[in-house]
Amino acid sequence: MTTLTHAMVLAAGLGLRMRPLTLEMPKPLISVAGKPLLDHALDRVAAAGIGTAVVNTHYKGEMIAAHLKDRTAPHVVLSPEADLLETGGGIKHALPLLGTDPFLSVNADILWMDGPTTAIERLLLAWNPKAMDALLLLHPAVSAYGYDGKGDFHMDPIGKVTRRRSGEIAPFVFAGVQILKPELFADTPDGAFSTNLIWDRLLESERLYGMRHDGLWFHVGTPASIGQVEEHLEVRPHHAES
Repeated sequence: MTTLTHAMVLAAGLGLRMRPLTLEMPKPLISVAGKPLLDHALDRVAAAGIGTAVVNTHYKGEMIAAHLKDRTAPHVVLSPEADLLETGGGIKHALPLLGTDPFLSVNADILWMDGPTTAIERLLLAWNPKAMDALLLLHPAVSAYGYDGKGDFHMDPIGKVTRRRSGEIAPFVFAGVQILKPELFADTPDGAFSTNLIWDRLLESERLYGMRHDGLWFHVGTPASIGQVEEHLEVRPHHAES
């Protein structure tokens, strides 16, 4: 199984749909199911044995810095952004802190519950750098709690993914967790851009792969959704460990 030494935790977003809660704090610090969303993500990283997490910050970044100052596992390195750089630009900005090997990227505003084997361990088991340059955790759209979109990707039996075409419904949604090679960012714009740019390039070269998540996944998008997620977890206590 591949081992990773670094993770990128994306925590710089504005959280506009979470207003008014995000008028007072950044979305990653909003508590869901007993602890801040950011801590859910970092606890997953630590449990996977990944020693260093780079956390990017922008909106109310000083609150995130204060929250993390005493955390030791994983070791946290902050990557402040003067301007919001989006997902791809934020990772590119942090590359000097992430090293030269493949790394894990986790969105800090999602919540998932693992199946029998943790999602990160399953990604590491599935990672094949000879065939793939990025591996995405995907969740079935029909069982993505709180998600009402049309899906993101189709996936074939070996995990190769293709995008949903306009007017289609696709069976899988990106679950906010992925393994990426740092060299993917070599020929990308300066400033803000989405990782969709990198995914589109990999789709052309057929080196973008996915893996189906086998646990629960929650889209925590609005203040009202927090109570709904917590209520859902309380009726499934055996899934509520994190």
